[in-house]
Amino acid sequence: KFDGGPVGVESLAAAIGEERGTLEDVVEPFLIQSGFLMRTTRGRTATAAAYRHFGLTAPAGGTPQAGLFSGDS
Repeated sequence: KFDGGPVGVESLAAAIGEERGTLEDVVEPFLIQSGFLMRTTRGRTATAAAYRHFGLTAPAGGTPQAGLFSGDS
């Protein structure tokens, strides 16, 4: 739906039917520490590790590498 691009928290909350606060306080910290999500100034972006986890190929433009907590660099 978002073609791998950055997604704002409001759009993401609407897409999964969850409150913004729940995303920011519960879901995001877990996904960031797991190395599956990066929070940027442009929005939230799935990492290469997230695509690998689901057996998908990352978009042609590439995705940010997994973060500090994942051990991938």
